[in-house]
Amino acid sequence: MSSHDDERARPGPTAPDATTVEALGSLSKALETVERARGHLYGFHQLTGTADFELDRAVVLLRAAGHHAWADRVETELLGRNVIPGSWTYQIVDAYNETYYEPFRAVERAAVSALAGGREHRFEARLQKVRRTPGHPDHAPAEGADA
Repeated sequence: MSSHDDERARPGPTAPDATTVEALGSLSKALETVERARGHLYGFHQLTGTADFELDRAVVLLRAAGHHAWADRVETELLGRNVIPGSWTYQIVDAYNETYYEPFRAVERAAVSALAGGREHRFEARLQKVRRTPGHPDHAPAEGADA
């Protein structure tokens, strides 16, 4: 069976009630939001690193233009600077992953496993079934999948 099959096709204790499915859908949506936040954090990390490496070029050009005091200042005050006290961006990413992301993901996975037999996206599968137009070729389930 596909992950998007009809809940009625799997009767018995593994089919959670509608409220449980909705709760797991909310939990998964929250995880998806955390995934997006994590992506932004990686973007912050990469952009900050790119800016730091561009400082090398600025220092070289300032020296070439005869602005040695400014080159020294950029080099000593900005190049390789912590973004928060004691930390570079990779350390922020690592701390976020260890302290927040990994536990969040583990709880979501455990809840899906315990309450939905490990099947993800049950909420979306129910929406898909309800929102399809019967007989419309672009609304038909994938070949081999249960409708």
